[in-house]
Amino acid sequence: MGMEFPAELKYSTEHEWVRVEGNRARVGITDYAQSELGDVVYVDLPEVGTEVHKGSVFGSVESVKAVSDLYAPVSGRVVEVNESLKDAPERINSSPYGDGWMIVVEMRDPSELAELLDADAYRAHVGEA
Repeated sequence: MGMEFPAELKYSTEHEWVRVEGNRARVGITDYAQSELGDVVYVDLPEVGTEVHKGSVFGSVESVKAVSDLYAPVSGRVVEVNESLKDAPERINSSPYGDGWMIVVEMRDPSELAELLDADAYRAHVGEA
């Protein structure tokens, strides 16, 4: 099965995806990222209420191979965290765009979305075009 690059999402060059939900952004890591990482064993996410800044680290994901920082694709306040990942981090592998979502950010500046990649540009970025 090939990589998935859902067309309705926005992507960062650091391999996060964004699903825009009004003034909120649901964030996770891409199918490409989870496949590069291998089996995810732990994820460290911020608490609700945390301010995140576009391009800065908001957490980390640990796999059997490596620990990788997670970079915020937009700035704002964390309003939801996927607590289920504490007990089931493998959801990041099995459902990166679904059950494996990580945080929801209330965006401070939705114009930042314009700096993100669309599916085709991200596909090209990772060499899957």
